[in-house]
Amino acid sequence: MDTDRVHAALPDPPSHSEDLMLEEKAFGNFFAELESVELPLGTTLRSIYDDQPNAHKRFMEKLDARIRNHDREIEKMCNFHHQGFVDAITELLKVRADAEKLMGQVTDTNRRLQEAGRDVKAQKEEVIRCRIQQRNMATTVEKLQLCLPVLEMYSKLKEQLDSKRYYAALKTMEQLEKVYIPRVSHYRFCQIMAENLPRLREEIKDISMSDLKDFLESIRKHSDKVGETAMRQAQQHRTFNSAVAKQLHIGHYSKPVYSLSRHTNTHLSNGLWSNDDTGDEEDADEEILTAQDLVDFSPVYRCLHIYSVLGDRETFENYYRKQRKKQARLVLQPQANMHETVEGYRRYFNQIVGFFVVEDHILHATRGLVTRAFTDELWNMALSKIIAVLRTHSSYCEDPDLVLELKNLIVICADTLQGYGFPVSRLFDLLFEVRDQYNETLLKKWAAVFREIFESDNYSPIPVETVEEYKLVISRFPFHDPEIEKQDFPKKLPMSQSVPQIYAQVKEFIYASLKFSESLHRSSTEIDDMLRKSTNLLLTRTLSSCLQNLTKKPHIGLTELVQIIINTTHLEQACKYLEEFITNITNISPETVHTTRLYGLSTFKDARHAAEGEIYTKLNQKIDEFIQLADYEWSMAESDGRASGYLMDLINFLRSTFQVFTHLPGKVAQTACMSACKHLSTSLMQMLLDSELKQISMGAIQQFNLDVMQCELFASSEPVPGFQGDTLQLAFIDLRQVLDLFMVWDWSTYLADYGQPNSKYLRVNPATALALLEKVYRGMKDTNKKNNIFSQFRKNDRDKQKLIETVVKQLRSLVNGMSS
Repeated sequence: MDTDRVHAALPDPPSHSEDLMLEEKAFGNFFAELESVELPLGTTLRSIYDDQPNAHKRFMEKLDARIRNHDREIEKMCNFHHQGFVDAITELLKVRADAEKLMGQVTDTNRRLQEAGRDVKAQKEEVIRCRIQQRNMATTVEKLQLCLPVLEMYSKLKEQLDSKRYYAALKTMEQLEKVYIPRVSHYRFCQIMAENLPRLREEIKDISMSDLKDFLESIRKHSDKVGETAMRQAQQHRTFNSAVAKQLHIGHYSKPVYSLSRHTNTHLSNGLWSNDDTGDEEDADEEILTAQDLVDFSPVYRCLHIYSVLGDRETFENYYRKQRKKQARLVLQPQANMHETVEGYRRYFNQIVGFFVVEDHILHATRGLVTRAFTDELWNMALSKIIAVLRTHSSYCEDPDLVLELKNLIVICADTLQGYGFPVSRLFDLLFEVRDQYNETLLKKWAAVFREIFESDNYSPIPVETVEEYKLVISRFPFHDPEIEKQDFPKKLPMSQSVPQIYAQVKEFIYASLKFSESLHRSSTEIDDMLRKSTNLLLTRTLSSCLQNLTKKPHIGLTELVQIIINTTHLEQACKYLEEFITNITNISPETVHTTRLYGLSTFKDARHAAEGEIYTKLNQKIDEFIQLADYEWSMAESDGRASGYLMDLINFLRSTFQVFTHLPGKVAQTACMSACKHLSTSLMQMLLDSELKQISMGAIQQFNLDVMQCELFASSEPVPGFQGDTLQLAFIDLRQVLDLFMVWDWSTYLADYGQPNSKYLRVNPATALALLEKVYRGMKDTNKKNNIFSQFRKNDRDKQKLIETVVKQLRSLVNGMSS
């Protein structure tokens, strides 16, 4: 059967012949391979067919022979073991019966054992289940013991977040990440927790930043209240210092003995002031509000701690500083109408002080959130802006009370911030500019006061009816005149009502100027110098200008001008009392080397000279008005024998006017009288030489001569005492010599003595004589035409005309000689 299977498996091989030795060896190898169970059969068979042709046949023959050999060996082996096999079968048959019996017993035993072990199995399974449960419970407890702290910490974290304890929450997160979560990191819920923690951190950062923004908004709203409180407390301390200085008899304007300094024992740790030593029960009972009382700083502390824990402190610091810089710029931006009311300035200063009080508190309450360099940078920026704003807005102020309030606010602001360590010297320097503005507003105000006083004055001496009235006047103005004091009541004081009023107002101005000097921490010498300079401005600019304008007003007449001169004389004499007044209120000795003197003497002298000039001008104008009333009949044949009416009225006016001038000081009356006479003489001469006047009769010359004689009589009557000899008459000398020349018709003497120092007609100018002679000549010719019926005069007139023509030629030659 094996042979058939092999035969069926092998294809017909090709037949060929080879050497028998090699063939035997080859087939031996093939059989060895076939009998081996390790080599693959297909490979061996392929080798048999591929070797030689007809190998299949020979292989089959060799295979059959090989099989027969093995069969013989098997048969030998079976024959050798046959008896043993038979014996074994016999023994086996004997054992089969016992085996069947044993099988029954085993089956019965197995049945009974199965029945007995069924309950044991059930109990065993219950025990196994319980043991598994117990092991699982132990494992669960162990794992829960590891997880419970994590869950407790996470629950604590949630509670801290709900109660807004963000700094503690961050600490809890840190413990969760570093201690608890790593122990159970393989659990899913722990992984979720770990993934959730960064998000919670960001939420905390966002919430804390939101709280910071709310804080910044709150501090912006409360800065004015903080500043108001700090400035009020600084003002209370300044008042306290002033009271202590007075009690210690220290100078009225010395520096405070209780300065606003951070290093004094009254400076609270939060940056605001408290007054513990005033002794005032109300102040002692009043609660001192501080920055912490008015502003909740916890958001900025909390946010700072949170960002510090998160390692992002620098970001927070930069954001805080940037926002505070923006707020500083907003605080420093004033309202457009701030200069209109003191409340506008007060609100501006309150916000500035409040801002820097808060920054000072942040500087000392936190470590590094803001630095001294940062606050100094903010303050320098703010200081430049404050100075620029105050310069601009103070220039709009026209009310001195408002400027004074501004000064007080600047001083309180400077004292307050100086107590917090900010340099304020530039603010005190600004006060000098504000002082100039204050002086300007005072000068404008007092200019209106002076104008009102001058407008309401009656420009007449002050009447006093009783001793009380007299004392009232001298209490307001330092007037002492022994002669007037000896007079009985009623009597009159030489000055008008405006003099004591002006003097009182100058003192009020000094008081007003002194108010600005208070609390400036300046020495008495500096204050004295400032008062004198401002008073000098009042006298030299304001009062002088008002007096100058007053004298030029059209309704001010000669009487008023005379009174103005008298008034300025008394005001000039009172200047020394003003200096004593300033010395008394500043406690500075007048012998001090650098003491500024008042310029009132020159001011009132200038005003008096201006009034005198106006007197001369108005007097001349009045003379011109009278002369304009002159109505000469220049062709009259003879004069009417009396002076012209206009001239007599003019002389009477001058007499009455010069009687008033007797009250003028010095030589004012004499100068005015001489000026009036010269102007009258000149005006009369110009009347004769008027180019529009073409001819003059000798009758008109005679009438004109009568008028000049009245002028000379007036001059010789000494209308104003003090003239020596005929000094006043010399004002009419030019006119007198001209008229005498024509009245006497002394041309030969004039021409003969012309140019001689002792000439009778030395003051007669040839041009004047020529012009007047030509007019007389034309008048004579016109008269002759009208009177040609009188033949007896014809020859005399012709001779006179020839004489005039001869004189005219000689005068023209003199005039031409003078011009050449």
